[in-house]
Amino acid sequence: MVRPLLTVTVAAFCFAIPLLAQSPPTTSAVTTASQSDAASSPAKSVGMFAYPKNQQNSDQQLKDENECFASSKQQSGIDPQAPPPAAKTEEQKKAEQQAAADNAKQAKGGRVRGAARGAAGGAAVGAAADDEAGKGAAAGAAAGTMVGGAKQRRANKASKQQAAQATAQQQQQQEAQTQAAYQQGIDKFKRSFSACMESRAYSIK
Repeated sequence: MVRPLLTVTVAAFCFAIPLLAQSPPTTSAVTTASQSDAASSPAKSVGMFAYPKNQQNSDQQLKDENECFASSKQQSGIDPQAPPPAAKTEEQKKAEQQAAADNAKQAKGGRVRGAARGAAGGAAVGAAADDEAGKGAAAGAAAGTMVGGAKQRRANKASKQQAAQATAQQQQQQEAQTQAAYQQGIDKFKRSFSACMESRAYSIK
C-alpha cells in the first residue's frame, strides 16, 4: 500500500516542474525589459517612436536611429540626454531675497525731522496758550521724535518687503526663461531627428 502512494507523489512532483518552468514572467522582469528596450532606442530615449515604412528590420532601424541621433545632435547643438538646467533651491532663493531686503534703501532722518516739526508745533501751542514756548517746544519735540521714528520704521519695513518681492519675481522669470530655452532646444533637436528619420523611410511620432 505504501509503494503506490509514493509513485503518485513522485509523479505529481514531476508534473509540477514543467508548470513552474512555464510560469509567466514577473512584472519586474517585464519592466526591466521595457526599460532596456527604451534605453537601446535613441528615439524612445527622447520620447519619440519610429515606425519603419519599408519593413526595415530592428538592426537596421537601430542603426538609422543612432546615425540620425548623432547627426541631429551635431546640427542642433543640443544633447537631449543631458540633464536639464538645475533650478535654485528654496534655501538659495530665500537667501537672495533676504540679501535684497538687507540692501534695500533705508529712510534716514525721520526722528530728527519729526522732532523739528514737533518742536515747532509745540512752541506755537505753548505761545497761543500763554504758556512757556520752550516747554511746549520740548514736549512737541519729544512727541515728534517718537512719531517720526515710527514712520521711518514702517517705511523701512515696507522697503525691505518690496525688495524681497521684486527679487522673488525676478527668480520666477529667470526660471521660466531657462525652462523655455531648454524646451526650445529639445524641440529643435526633435525636428532635426524627425526629418532625418523620415528621409530614411520611417514614420516618426
